[in-house]
Amino acid sequence: MQTNFSLAQLADPQTACSEQILRSCVHCGFCTATCPTYVLLGDELDSPRGRIYLIKDMLENDRPATVEVARHVDRCLSCLSCMSTCPSGVHYMHLVDHARDHIEKTYRRPLLDRLTRALLARVLPSRRLFRLSLAGAMLARPFAGLIGAVPGLRPIGAMLKLAPARPATRSATEGERRFEAIGPRRARVALLDGCAQPVLRPEIDEAAIRLMTRMGVEIVRPVGGGCCGSLTHHMGKEDLALANARANVDAWSREIEGEGLDAIIVTTSGCGTTIKDYGHMLRTDPAYADKAARVSALAKDVSEFLTDRDLPVPVIDAGLRVAYHSACSLQHGQKVRTAPKTLLAKAGFTVLEPAEGHLCCGSAGTYNILQPEIAERLRTRKVANIERTRPDIIAAGNIGCMTQIGGGTPIPVVHTVELLDWATGGPKPLGLDAIPSAA
Repeated sequence: MQTNFSLAQLADPQTACSEQILRSCVHCGFCTATCPTYVLLGDELDSPRGRIYLIKDMLENDRPATVEVARHVDRCLSCLSCMSTCPSGVHYMHLVDHARDHIEKTYRRPLLDRLTRALLARVLPSRRLFRLSLAGAMLARPFAGLIGAVPGLRPIGAMLKLAPARPATRSATEGERRFEAIGPRRARVALLDGCAQPVLRPEIDEAAIRLMTRMGVEIVRPVGGGCCGSLTHHMGKEDLALANARANVDAWSREIEGEGLDAIIVTTSGCGTTIKDYGHMLRTDPAYADKAARVSALAKDVSEFLTDRDLPVPVIDAGLRVAYHSACSLQHGQKVRTAPKTLLAKAGFTVLEPAEGHLCCGSAGTYNILQPEIAERLRTRKVANIERTRPDIIAAGNIGCMTQIGGGTPIPVVHTVELLDWATGGPKPLGLDAIPSAA
């Protein structure tokens, strides 16, 4: 694609990066076939190619975002399926991240939209505030339909529908910073503290800790870490996202420079995609560029880390059919596609692959709150494809997908690492009471 940026514009590193991405696009349109919003809506401007044209025009002419640009970029899930499809290697993720940052700085949204986004950016990254908000959501949940019927309050109604009917219990390991390896130590890793997942389902990290320590892995959760920044990053709130990134880089760098780390383990794939991009996000910060690149190189999804090691021998043989949902952030963002399925098969599960596995479930961070109508249509499509496989259990590697899919089916949805832990000696995952666990 031909571009016409001025030398002054290209002096900005972010614009220079976007210009290179734009030039790599050859207008082929392969991306349209795998873009969830184009598949649903059939609008060229709701495809990656269409959004690229809008973003190019906005950035090249250095103009504020318009209502049209904001609408179509907001509808992008950042599922990155287009990047898996693109034959030219267009790095759409970095381009749309730049566009969102530009929109946030130049476009004044309607009041209720601004307030909703500000609320999400403040509450979700904070465990304390998120717990408080869920307690309030339980009281308001019966009125979700009425609230969502008011056009400006649809995101609030969607948020209430997604809230759990009962509060999650606090993790027994919350606050603990070190977990010793059982037997000879074979590796030393850091585990992301996170924000929303430990509140919604603390059992996930508990399962990861049990499984990895049984495998001889020492685990640390350094003081100072927390939210990865992805939730605010995808809303274009770059200052908040970069503050989270720097806090995590500082926390993990102390461990790297101290006793050393073999990996930084992430159990939420949406977070993992962002952490693996810290090197790019902080590349222009001289105080953090090198440290961030080192952190990104060490970051691994828990399934990536486990697949390179010998899984403990399974102790149950339940003969269960598991439909594996491949989170977009894992299959497209991190290119981790076979590891979770291989691990589940080794643990004795029959792994099922639903049709249209490349299409997003509609979760996408805060997307199912901010774009509830499209998200619900995608969930309906995803759940229908999963249910056709007639599984006993659904497994996924991302808490957002688990929450989204779980809201549309009675089939229990658990994290891949919970099943691996159960199969090799851990407790039965939450919600599987009706599933036999005889040896």
